Amino acid sequence: MPAPSSEASRLVGERIKAERLRLALSQDEVAHLAGMNVSNYGKIERGIGNPVLHTLVRISAVLDIDPAQLVAGLTADHLPALLEAFSAADYVAEQRRRAGRQPN
Repeated sequence: MPAPSSEASRLVGERIKAERLRLALSQDEVAHLAGMNVSNYGKIERGIGNPVLHTLVRISAVLDIDPAQLVAGLTADHLPALLEAFSAADYVAEQRRRAGRQPN
């Protein structure tokens, strides 16, 4: 079985699965109610898929939870190392440094 695409994907998938099991629903049932392919839904639960916002909102609606529950506490540290994230402040400071100006 493939490894999760990121720690963030793994955590979101675990949270979705926990809610599905709490409701005693099958993957097929949730996928059908969310209007998606069961294979794609399963990938999300396993942390292999990287769902778009609309998909997360649809799944949350089926599970009767706030979509924020799925991503609560996730930070850039949960993303793959390849995708190093920078804050807007870091970006502006670097742009100013390159232009020879000091950051405010």
